[in-house]
Amino acid sequence: MIRVAVIGCGYWGPKLLRNFFSIESCRVVALADLDPQKLSSISPRYPGVDLCTDPSEVFKRKDVDAVAIATPISTHYHLALEALEHGKHVLVEKPMTSKADEGKHLVEVAHNKGLTLMVDHTFLYTSAVKKIKEMINNNELGDIYYFDSVRVNLGLFQHDVNVIWDLAPHDFSIMCYLVEEEPVSVQAVGACHIKYSDPPLENMAYVTINFDSGLIAHFHVNWLTPVKVRKILIGGSKKMLIYDDIQPDEKVKVYDKGVCVKSQEESYKILLQYRTGDAYVPMISQYEPLNLECRHFLECIETGKRPLTDGESGIQLVKLLEAADLSLKNEGRKIKYH
Repeated sequence: MIRVAVIGCGYWGPKLLRNFFSIESCRVVALADLDPQKLSSISPRYPGVDLCTDPSEVFKRKDVDAVAIATPISTHYHLALEALEHGKHVLVEKPMTSKADEGKHLVEVAHNKGLTLMVDHTFLYTSAVKKIKEMINNNELGDIYYFDSVRVNLGLFQHDVNVIWDLAPHDFSIMCYLVEEEPVSVQAVGACHIKYSDPPLENMAYVTINFDSGLIAHFHVNWLTPVKVRKILIGGSKKMLIYDDIQPDEKVKVYDKGVCVKSQEESYKILLQYRTGDAYVPMISQYEPLNLECRHFLECIETGKRPLTDGESGIQLVKLLEAADLSLKNEGRKIKYH
């Protein structure tokens, strides 16, 4: 029986709490948040869970084996480090840290102490993304030409990070999982139309990530759109697909479409032929991804296996965010990824 504590009662913390509370192989023993009102409002649903306004007290407890951290990004490094130093396994909300060097330190500490460090890249546990990964591994799409992502909505405006750090981690993590190739450069442009903070935070942005193979990944993130869009288009040499997370059932659609280049007998004549075949919707299982992720975290603690979303994947994502931020501050200059 793994004993778990949840740190943070904002938007994501209660979801983690609900899922861990429902799993038979663990017991939630403590819940921490700086706001006593948040604790008191949620506690009636979880009898037997101790409440605390100081996370440090949770880390010192002997009856806590693992912690799930769902707090603002700026606090992730210090909270995760303190938890690891007290011998606790850690699941931390994405992005793992606000600096790649901080993430590297957490990975080093976890490795030296033999502890599980896992990052909450929830979309990698969805059946839709798993299906797309299976198709890519089976070469059903062929060579990947582009990864085009749109994640936009009206709000919620964040007070500590810009729109890239808020929305792009979802699609960055999906891209890194599906594309087994290191990026070579990152470019980003953005704008702050609603000025509510000092310094101003960009509320819309476009990010482009380049690869040696010629693959281009493009991301549009925006807090200023009238509708909510969660869509990814992936184009391959054999097939193309659309992943629409807003759709309740047909989240993934595959299109047998493409372009073929054929030479005629005269060497100077090149013909382009457009292939239009069938479109189909693959079978997608229905389950809650966060529950699968929580179970995977517990399994990794028990067996010592490497998490799907381990600390290294967390570092990769933060490096992309840092590069995008640097490009943003330099008017879209191409930043080498390293």
